[in-house]
Amino acid sequence: MIDLTEEQQMLVDTIEEIAEKEFEEKAFTWDNEVPWENLELLSDRGFLGLNIPEEYGGGGLSEIEVLLQIEAIGRVCPDTAFSVYNQSMVGPRAVEMFGTEAAKEKYLPMITDAEGMIAICISEPHAGSDAAAMNTHIEEDDDGELYLNGEKIWVTDVPDSKAGVVWTYFPDEGLGTVIMDFDSPGVEINENYTNMAGGTQTHFFMEDVHIPEENVLVRGEQAFKEQLKALNWERCGNAIMSNATALCAFDRALEYAQEREQFGQPISEFQGIQWKLADMAKHIQAGRALAHQAVSDAQRRGGYPDRLQASMASLYCAEHSEEVVSEALQIFGATGYQQGHPLEYLYRLARGRRIGAGTDETQKNGIAHVLLNKGGLS
Repeated sequence: MIDLTEEQQMLVDTIEEIAEKEFEEKAFTWDNEVPWENLELLSDRGFLGLNIPEEYGGGGLSEIEVLLQIEAIGRVCPDTAFSVYNQSMVGPRAVEMFGTEAAKEKYLPMITDAEGMIAICISEPHAGSDAAAMNTHIEEDDDGELYLNGEKIWVTDVPDSKAGVVWTYFPDEGLGTVIMDFDSPGVEINENYTNMAGGTQTHFFMEDVHIPEENVLVRGEQAFKEQLKALNWERCGNAIMSNATALCAFDRALEYAQEREQFGQPISEFQGIQWKLADMAKHIQAGRALAHQAVSDAQRRGGYPDRLQASMASLYCAEHSEEVVSEALQIFGATGYQQGHPLEYLYRLARGRRIGAGTDETQKNGIAHVLLNKGGLS
């Protein structure tokens, strides 16, 4: 766990107060909808886009503050926390890091004003973890104009996104990324899917979609290596969101265990329940330590999170978030197993974290790759 400055502690206290007063009543009722009224409230109070520079309407702070914000909100309303995570650590983060000035001026204020989202578009029907198998590509005409062709699938929040960061091939240059407006001619939505947690994921096609030069983020082998490094921010964000989900479940299980009585006493008096709570707390704090360390080390270095730290945090936190939520549901028993109960939803939500930002297996491969190249842990 990182030591908070006075300003960071004030931020946490303020966010916690907002979440409890403004978000708690409608938490777990959003039913596959983005909680726009909560995002608008955060925007109005200057708490949306904390890590986006002030000149684009953001807070000008760091990912450490975003980490603290996601944890504080996620303990109360996971849906709001997920939107904050998705629009702080994923698509908009790529625009802020690699975008032209024109792109930043166009797209980032949309995020901080809660007027739309920027999706991240990587997976294809035959290319998930294997990015090299992508078929989406850029074609360049004789005048140097760029046109995007291909398809993407499993893209989150497309109905609420005005643009997407699309991974694509450039001719003779390799992989790169561009910003594509979803209302551009040539973009065709094929199908919207609903995942286990109720989130919308979209399959869409692109046919000769014009991409202005200012919407190119990275192109060329060396530039794309920087984009790959930036994925470590998403991995850290996945760890943070996993921890927030686990905290949300733990808080509810702890309260319920002290209120629920069986055999003449609160179930928290039974050793079996106490052991569950102890193990849950252990996993949560270990996961928080991994995630906080990865983010704080990256900020100290002034660059990207370390691949080993980011993958270990994402893997551990995702795995143990599911375990914590499962044990919390067990404490609730049949009550928590009913559709519509917060624990039932959290269980489905936690499972997705072992797929988002890279599957468990992808994270393990990345960890092993670093260990083998380094010769072990330092």
